[in-house]
Amino acid sequence: MARAWSLKSRPQGMPTMDNFELVDLGRRELADGEVRIANSWLSVDPYMRGRMNDVKSYTPPFELGKPMQGGAIGRVVESRSDRYREGDMVQHFAGWRDEAVLPADQVQPLPQLDVDPQAFLGQLGMPGMTAYFGLTEVAGLKEGDTVFVSAAAGAVGSTVVQIAKAKGCHVIGSAGGADKCAWVQSLGADAVIDYKSGTPVVKALGEVARNGIDVYFDNVGGEHLDAALAHANVHARFAICGMIDVYNSAEPTSLRYLARLIGNRVRMQGFIVSDYVGKAADFYRDMGGWLGEGKLQRQETVFDGLERAPDAFLALFSGGNTGKMLVRV
Repeated sequence: MARAWSLKSRPQGMPTMDNFELVDLGRRELADGEVRIANSWLSVDPYMRGRMNDVKSYTPPFELGKPMQGGAIGRVVESRSDRYREGDMVQHFAGWRDEAVLPADQVQPLPQLDVDPQAFLGQLGMPGMTAYFGLTEVAGLKEGDTVFVSAAAGAVGSTVVQIAKAKGCHVIGSAGGADKCAWVQSLGADAVIDYKSGTPVVKALGEVARNGIDVYFDNVGGEHLDAALAHANVHARFAICGMIDVYNSAEPTSLRYLARLIGNRVRMQGFIVSDYVGKAADFYRDMGGWLGEGKLQRQETVFDGLERAPDAFLALFSGGNTGKMLVRV
């Protein structure tokens, strides 16, 4: 019997296990053009918190009582499509479940790169693309830039560090705790701020960015965004990817240094990675090259079992992951 997690109720503030329900999906015969996939790996990501609210956004909200969606990697176990055969490893967007039945045109083969399949949910998937296009397209990264990235020990942030170093930049990361900071440093970051140290981020950043910053890659918002504004150089570029600090809060964010946008002519742009899917070949070309040169490292935090998917998701908001958060089915 196939099973899936559904949203039982819409959370107010931080979600709890009471908001989720594991439901039976039953089993039906395939229609022509469909495939049945046994999921092996599921992705949980901070943006999913926004889909739990019944509000208009760039992606539709989860429907109450219906299976949730997310990135997944699995093996085709039955096919009525000439696109895929039994045994093919594929990626798709019907996660949060152990089995998916989908039209073949909603399934993609894994790229031909010599990595573990789950890498295509992290550094070589949506988080990696977010890092790559946020830097290259949104921030217009240039060699010699000083780059500041928040949540630098996460799936997106850790890839930002490595891409920026591969492109000849000076990189400052922010992470929570000594172990995470040490890992970010091992990725090549020139300096790392421990935002849990008790020193205000704006002060800590000023101590390591004596000449200011040219690029800020924002995964956090709040205090980190304000610190980046405080130390932004003239014509600095901010790529706003996420604001995990405010996803579970109804309180408005106070930005003391927002007015610096004007005098320093800072360009701040929010973006969605799906805007750049037409340029995926550029991503795989460059990432494949850096992978072959040994310039990319990745780390994963794995929760085992479909039953643990909500636990893995909730751990994202307490710093429970280093690198990509995954569920192994």
